[in-house]
Amino acid sequence: MNWYNIKNIETVDSPALIVYKERVQQNIQSALSMREANLLRPHVKTNKMAEVCSMMLGAGITKFKCATIAEAEMLGMIKAPDVLLAYQPTPVKAKRLVKLVKQYPSTKFSCLIDDADNAENISDIFLDNDTSFDVFIDVNVGQNRTGIKPSNAFDLFETCMDLKGIHITGLHVYDGHIRDTDVDERKQKTDTAFQQAVELSEKIASSFNIKLKIVAGGSPTFPIHAQRKDVECSPGTFVFWDHGYKTQFPDEPFDYAALVISRVISVVDEHTICIDLGHKSVAAENVIEKRVHFLNAENAQPLGQSEEHLVLKVEDAALYKVGDVLYGVPYHICPTVALYERAIVVENNEAIDEWKVIARDRKITI
Repeated sequence: MNWYNIKNIETVDSPALIVYKERVQQNIQSALSMREANLLRPHVKTNKMAEVCSMMLGAGITKFKCATIAEAEMLGMIKAPDVLLAYQPTPVKAKRLVKLVKQYPSTKFSCLIDDADNAENISDIFLDNDTSFDVFIDVNVGQNRTGIKPSNAFDLFETCMDLKGIHITGLHVYDGHIRDTDVDERKQKTDTAFQQAVELSEKIASSFNIKLKIVAGGSPTFPIHAQRKDVECSPGTFVFWDHGYKTQFPDEPFDYAALVISRVISVVDEHTICIDLGHKSVAAENVIEKRVHFLNAENAQPLGQSEEHLVLKVEDAALYKVGDVLYGVPYHICPTVALYERAIVVENNEAIDEWKVIARDRKITI
């Protein structure tokens, strides 16, 4: 039997998100073999499930990163000790953060900043609620999505020193633009980008005698940052892995731990079949050829996709019948997970449970 086959697959309707519990555990252990628990800060945007995060907690991981208030609340619900919202909150979100801090006192929350005016807004909001908040300066080292340029970051730090409602505790460095398959090239680019944060940290240390912690990287650069002293690493995709990263980064030790299953719903002609895996069931951000890879139909070629249908070209459609199951690896697992309300949990090749994808929504209670 192939590792992915589900013995009681007839009990699972399609399309469905499948989480293989033993493989999740293996991926967590692989990450821990590369970086000790106190320097791991996994990003939960990939899994969005309290049960998966609880598995990481059980393995000794106490620090997490997230992208939304809902993800932060999910972590508060399981009493995760340390949660960084890797996002600069607007004033509206900052007010929700205050509520989060009050509702989940067992969790220490923090967030990112890259703008002096907004930092002042956040400070005022927390002061108005008789509290203060830890923040990380988001340093743009080439991703050009968020973050302040390293050359301007020192001035931002100085400005924020006078704000009573926030306390700068670290630097955040995301280098998601570095995706070279060649390990040496990836390392060279990662080291060059990271050096900007090192120089900023050293300048702050020498000027204010303050040593800031650094949170760096995602899954692609995780093996490189894992070799650095005292740097918190924040991979996310590692916990499930996907076809995109498996192809781009074959050097990394992680295995597929989440799939989507679909079924044949029509045999169109001698070379064409249609399955129930539409835009609503697998991330459709990439070109159609880079959305899903089928483990038990590797030569199937996608021809067209709509909301509930995916048309495939196959060598011999006579080999398929309505109801046949295809096991697919999403090219990008993170947004695929968010398409599902719940995941089917498989253990020992049997579907045994369902886990709610609780943080797929923008709001849980706050």
